[in-house]
Amino acid sequence: MSEAPDRVDLLLANARLIATCNDDRSELEAAWIAITGGRISAIGATGDEPLAIRTIDASDSLITPGLINTHHHIYQNLTRAYGPALEGNLFHWLTTLYPKWARLDEESVHLSTWVGLAELALGGCTTTTDHLYVHPAGAGDLIAAEIGAANDLGFRFHPTRGSMSLSHKDGGLPPDSVVQDHDTILAESERLVGAHHDSAFGAMTRIAFAPCSPFSVTPELMQDTAVLAERLDVRLHTHLAEDRGEDDFCLERFGRRPLEFFEDVGWATDRSWIAHCVQPNAAEIAKLGEWGTGVAHCPSSNMILGAGMAPVAEMRGAGVPVGLGCDGSASADSASMWTEARNALLLGRLRSGMAHRTPVAMRARDALDMATRGGASCLGRDGEIGQITVGSCADVAVWPLDGMSFAGALSDPIEAWARCGPAAPSHTIINGALVVDSGDLVVDGSEDILRQHRRAAEAMQAD
Repeated sequence: MSEAPDRVDLLLANARLIATCNDDRSELEAAWIAITGGRISAIGATGDEPLAIRTIDASDSLITPGLINTHHHIYQNLTRAYGPALEGNLFHWLTTLYPKWARLDEESVHLSTWVGLAELALGGCTTTTDHLYVHPAGAGDLIAAEIGAANDLGFRFHPTRGSMSLSHKDGGLPPDSVVQDHDTILAESERLVGAHHDSAFGAMTRIAFAPCSPFSVTPELMQDTAVLAERLDVRLHTHLAEDRGEDDFCLERFGRRPLEFFEDVGWATDRSWIAHCVQPNAAEIAKLGEWGTGVAHCPSSNMILGAGMAPVAEMRGAGVPVGLGCDGSASADSASMWTEARNALLLGRLRSGMAHRTPVAMRARDALDMATRGGASCLGRDGEIGQITVGSCADVAVWPLDGMSFAGALSDPIEAWARCGPAAPSHTIINGALVVDSGDLVVDGSEDILRQHRRAAEAMQAD
């Protein structure tokens, strides 16, 4: 608890429970949160509230930090549930969709990002990364188009400058139409940092570098990207150890497993976070913990693509920062971080039950921790986001726990949040501003955006 200021911008009052996700994981019953100037300015017990310009009654609600999405391909909501790609493994799915994604341009990226971020906000997400690695010739400045949509909605955004340099003719997976040369990728990466990256506390936009995967870029690009990231002090992201087919590819092409390749090219550092990491062995898990390399766990996508069950409990036990990710809107086909938290809980309990005959290796608080504090660690923003602490960014979600879905769930609001539902926030607050108010987007124009998005999706999916 902290001393209340005389007057605040926004007060969240009468909360049933506040899950702070701070250092001591404290949980406060019958409490309030005050927000001033985009920061959490005070926390207290009901009865001692300060005056506020606006007060939101959070009775019968759980308040959590805003959820953090650590891996996504937002543009893929233009090809959701695309039938021809759905039968087969990861490589079949990719090779079917690459020709469609080669039609991306600034307009379609702006529309898909606007829709994707709005969907995330309506699900209680307040910070997201995005891995846009398809940059067709003549498509324009796709990352700037994404950032423009994030600015329109007031969303805290970590776009990554993705890349592919190894086409099918060179032994990679993607076609020539969606790859770029080594020097262009590095030059564009550096330009974007200069144009958009903000390293200040509370920044709304930060850039990271994200060569796509071992089977779509050269080792030289991985190495040079790591050097550039070190020089510019930005983070690194890639897919790794997602599928057994990737193991086979790396062993055949490099004579190494994916994580050995990752270490060889200079990425074994706490500057990096990787998506999926479904297939590491025990020694590799220990190394990830030693390096401080984060993992974006994507349970829905892993299940849909049949990639397997990531050893999340083991990674967390080894000190690996683990966050959650929605992954591609054409693999998981939704952008709900609540769904990812629930699926992380269920999949973690299934894996533990199969391996140890007990499901207790994963609980709702573990899933919430990954969706908040774990995500902040992956993005290098410990203490800024992912927790409710005086001085941290005012990124908060208010979750009503009433109605039929929660009838009878009286004893534990956090277990109820993850197990019951589906849950949706009444209010999503980013940088102290309401982005979702009483269940609705604050920004107008969604119907027109959806009409434009449908036209763009039809054009992309056309034969």
